[in-house]
Amino acid sequence: MSARLTKLFTDHPASVDETYFGHMAFAGWFASRLFLAGGAALVHAFLPFLCESTASSIVRELYERTTKRAQPSHRHATSR
Repeated sequence: MSARLTKLFTDHPASVDETYFGHMAFAGWFASRLFLAGGAALVHAFLPFLCESTASSIVRELYERTTKRAQPSHRHATSR
C-alpha cells in the first residue's frame, strides 16, 4: 500500500522529468503567475486603460514554459 501511495505522488512528476518537490515548486510558481494574470485581467475589466497586455503576456509566458518541458507520457492519459 505504501508503494502504491508513493506512486500516486511521483508518477506524474516523473512523466515530465521532475521530482515531486521540483514539480511542486513549478506548480506553485505557475499558480502565482496565474493569480497575477487574473488580477491584471480584473483591473483591466474595470480600468481598460491599465494592464492592457499584462494578462495575455503572462499566459503566453506560461504556454512557452510548459511546452518546453518534457511531455507527459500517453500511458497516464489512457489508464484512467
